[in-house]
Amino acid sequence: MDTRTRVNQALKQAMKDKAADRLATLRLINAAIKDREIAARADGEESSIGDEEILAILGKMTKQRKESARAYEEGGRLDLAERELGEIAVIEEFLPQQLSDEEAADAVKAAVAETGAESIRDMGKVMAALKARYTGQMDFGKAGPMVKDQLCSKGDC
Repeated sequence: MDTRTRVNQALKQAMKDKAADRLATLRLINAAIKDREIAARADGEESSIGDEEILAILGKMTKQRKESARAYEEGGRLDLAERELGEIAVIEEFLPQQLSDEEAADAVKAAVAETGAESIRDMGKVMAALKARYTGQMDFGKAGPMVKDQLCSKGDC
């Protein structure tokens, strides 16, 4: 079952359960997906987007909410921080299981070997390979330094 179908089924179930907070978050997810489809149509692409793009949208939404929750906590607004964390929990239900640090390191090594990267100039190729394979499963903010370390260990930095 694709991600869009799972979101729509969860939306219907939230309506039946009268879970207002969950329903609001699921509607935000649907709105973000539809916004991306509209943007794709304007660019002349096909009208529906695939699971990979939906996972990227969900990852971005999670990242935004984590940053907001941190800002709210620093500002002493724990009620708003809790709401953001609740939204994160709902969004993460639709994301694949995150890779552990060890699994991410192994994935970086495999991507470096697969792309034949030998210097820091090849970092873009490695990151593209990782994004193609691990969208939604890996934090690419953490993966970038791991790739850089891996490429620098070969001596060309």
